Amino acid sequence: MEEMKKYILTQLEKLLSIDSPTGYTQNIGDYLMEEYKRLGYAPEKTVKGGVLTDLGGKDPENAVFLEAHVDTLGAMVSRIKSNGRLALSPLGGMNANNAEAENCRIITRFSGSYEGTCQLTDASIHVNGKYNETPRSFDVMEVLLDEKVSTREDVLALGIMEGDIVAFDPRTRITESGYIKSRFLDDKLSAAILLGYARYLKENHITPERKLYQHLTVYEEVGHGGSASIPRGVTEILAVDMGCVGEGLNCKEHQVSICAKDSGGPYSYDLVSRLITVAKKEGLDFAVDVYPHYGSDAEAGLKAGYDVRHGLIGPGVYASHGYERSHIEGVKNTFLLLKGYLG
Repeated sequence: MEEMKKYILTQLEKLLSIDSPTGYTQNIGDYLMEEYKRLGYAPEKTVKGGVLTDLGGKDPENAVFLEAHVDTLGAMVSRIKSNGRLALSPLGGMNANNAEAENCRIITRFSGSYEGTCQLTDASIHVNGKYNETPRSFDVMEVLLDEKVSTREDVLALGIMEGDIVAFDPRTRITESGYIKSRFLDDKLSAAILLGYARYLKENHITPERKLYQHLTVYEEVGHGGSASIPRGVTEILAVDMGCVGEGLNCKEHQVSICAKDSGGPYSYDLVSRLITVAKKEGLDFAVDVYPHYGSDAEAGLKAGYDVRHGLIGPGVYASHGYERSHIEGVKNTFLLLKGYLG
């Protein structure tokens, strides 16, 4: 397990280093294609840009579809101001409070990328007497480019235009005590776990009893990542996403969370029950929770009309959609629940 944890963390750091705000995922898709090929699989890129991989298995008519997403929160340039600063429109659920004072990259379509910082408009507290009382929203936020610009024309001359992607620094750190801190653990941490599981099957020459697929989706942060590309014969979708940690919930970062219900409704009673049974049998540290504000790729498949059972698990993650934190023990428990459930 130690070697597997090392592989998962290595993959996590690689995935986090690749900017992939929802709608801008070509580069991370290309990386995943190469990694699956290196592991010995034959992945396919979906038209949307997700990566779909057949892991093999004996029963193609009772297949399991594993999903995690690699698109993240971010922003888009909505307006270039007359003073050369950039107004933003959020991508996914990016929160202005969490974007403030963060370094970012403006990724142009044709002229490379530029560094900048997202700040409150008039961000000097010694100048702005309303700094403390100003509610943060993207209407009052802007990006200051790390370039000598003072007009809209100066910015346009750099090749920056409305519609360009803004990617925020993940600020990844893994502590000696096993804590994993970064933006975008949702859901690159679970994507790395799925890569680890694919490696485990291949290295141990395991043919699962049921046909298994992995789909690393894009566009999950805007609700339709898992709404397509589900192969014939799939009877279960198991989303592997972050487990919620917060007031009123049981899950901690060291655990694997099994979601019984979220804002989209209850997950398959049968599937959730079997996941709990396996977690108990394997002696895993787990929690069962109801998430108040959440939606998953598995639900997107049902909403698209697929007749399947659906479930959701994942390592506990605190401060979701902000500067997130998990723990290597949560990764371990999630991996072992997958291993125990899928055989």
